[in-house]
Amino acid sequence: MRSTKNHDRRQGISYQERLCSTEEELVPVSTTEELKITDGLMEFVQEWKNKPGNLIMILHRTQQEYGFVPRKIAMDLAKVLDVPLAKIYGVITFYHFFKLEKPGKNQISVCMGTACYLKGAGDLIQEIENVIGIGVNQTTDDQEFSLESVRCVGCCGLAPVLTVNGEVYGKLKKDQIAEIVAKHRGA
Repeated sequence: MRSTKNHDRRQGISYQERLCSTEEELVPVSTTEELKITDGLMEFVQEWKNKPGNLIMILHRTQQEYGFVPRKIAMDLAKVLDVPLAKIYGVITFYHFFKLEKPGKNQISVCMGTACYLKGAGDLIQEIENVIGIGVNQTTDDQEFSLESVRCVGCCGLAPVLTVNGEVYGKLKKDQIAEIVAKHRGA
C-alpha cells in the first residue's frame, strides 16, 4: 500500500486528518500491527523521561527500533510521557529525518542539495521513478524500495549523488540507475 498525501486525498482523507485521527481505519495498514513498546525502548524512555529535549531523543530511539515511528507507538509514548499526541506529531513532521511510514527494505535517498540539483539530481529522481514505479516519499507495494529526496549528503564533489541504504553513488548519469536498482533488488 502506498500511503502518501495524494493517496489519502483520493480516499477523501486529508493528510492532517490522518495525522490527528485516532480511528484505526484512517491509519495506514503498515502501522496497525499490534505493536508494543519494547522493553529496551521503555528503559530508554524512563531514562530520558524527565530530561530536557527528551522527546527528540526518544523519537530517534523509536525510529531506531522500528525503522519508523508507528502510530500505535506514538500514541503509547504520548501516554507514558504525558504529552499530547499532537506535540509528538509536531516534532515528527517538523524534522525530515522521522518517518511515519515503514520504509522499504532498500532506502534510496537522492541528494537535492545545490551541487547535486545543478548537476541533474532531478533527472535521477525521474529515472528512479520510471525504474521502480513509485514517486518521492513512497514505498513499492512489495516493500522492496523507498524513495526520498534529501537536502545534502555531504558529498558535493561527487554530485549528483544518491545513497541506497547509506551506500553512496556519485557522479551519476540516468543510464546508471537501472543497474544500481538491480544490484539491490532482492539482495
